[in-house]
Amino acid sequence: MQRRQFLSAIAALSGASGLSWSSQVMAGAANASSQARFLLVFLRGGYDASHFLIPHSSQFYYDSRPNIAIARPGSQPDSSLLLNSEWALHPALRESLYPMFQQGEASFIPFAGTDDLSRSHFETQDSIEMGQALQGSRDFHSGFLNRLSTVLQGSQGVASMAFTDQLPIILQGATSATNLALKNPSKTSVDERQRAIISEMYSDSGLGAQVNTGFQTRADVIKELQEEMNSANRNAITTKGFALEAQRIAKLMREKYALGFVDVGGWDTHVDQGGARGTLAGKFEELGRGLQSYREEMGSQWKNTTVVVISEFGRTFRENGKRGTDHGHGTVYWVLGGGLSRDRGQGRIAGEQIMPAPGKLFQNRDYPVLNEYRAVFGGLFARLYGLNSKQLDTVFAGVKSKDLGIL
Repeated sequence: MQRRQFLSAIAALSGASGLSWSSQVMAGAANASSQARFLLVFLRGGYDASHFLIPHSSQFYYDSRPNIAIARPGSQPDSSLLLNSEWALHPALRESLYPMFQQGEASFIPFAGTDDLSRSHFETQDSIEMGQALQGSRDFHSGFLNRLSTVLQGSQGVASMAFTDQLPIILQGATSATNLALKNPSKTSVDERQRAIISEMYSDSGLGAQVNTGFQTRADVIKELQEEMNSANRNAITTKGFALEAQRIAKLMREKYALGFVDVGGWDTHVDQGGARGTLAGKFEELGRGLQSYREEMGSQWKNTTVVVISEFGRTFRENGKRGTDHGHGTVYWVLGGGLSRDRGQGRIAGEQIMPAPGKLFQNRDYPVLNEYRAVFGGLFARLYGLNSKQLDTVFAGVKSKDLGIL
């Protein structure tokens, strides 16, 4: 069944003919035109939320980040973008998310996340995708989006798609879901075929050994530097080329799928993450442009669409000795869509909040979690789908939902 659904998804993307659809997927796709669209974007690696949503009214922020802090709004050309009297947005998002916020199509939830304190990429990602209590037994083959799909199947026949290499935990469970791999467009400068040709050219010369040693040394160094990041990414696509992939996702979700998931890697920034410009700024710009292209490709369906962007955790509030940030706790969630409630005509900074100051950080290092993710998602799902308390308990057992007034 999984193979047939995978091939069917490929056919939908490429326009190929002659492939039969799964009846269950077809039924869901047929009803999708009148459904709310929901896309969850998972930033694997733990992105630096304090670099994205800047607490510009907090001097403690600037004292904690002497090398990488983003300037207060209006103070210099690369200043942060004013959202309200306390918060501002990274300038790399000037052309993408900032206009959405000004139009009331983007809201942000600071101090969001899970109670998982492991600070482990794997453990926290799995924990969030399962959406189950940390204590007691847990089912690693039951993800919260699959349970949501199960709840919706009876009344709406929702069709679900993960735009990933493998079906992620979040969409595993009782209800059928499809996955479609998205190719990572990044390439190395010398691939294996080219390496073999170069090695063969020098094989009979005195430089043969040096050439092979050089290739091996380079490979070992790259492997060592990338090992943690690649592990954290779990084969997720990168922000490079995300705009094109987002357009492809939008085409499928606009016409056939009502529930989607995609993960984007590369957010583990321990070293030289940059400030208004640099590594992380580039990733924000690429991701923002991709989300903007998704919005445009959805067309008239954007008014029925909600996109939520999350990460497994935030990062340390203070910069480290390598001008980066380390694994943290609370983070900032993004909620985008054409049907969001507007706060004085623009987006909202929603949920329980504090202004960062000495003595207010979690364990004196991180954002605390004041808006628990299951409660937040429960509130969003109640608004989007009109779910009652019994249905919400199927998705997030024992959790009281929290309506933040975003939808």
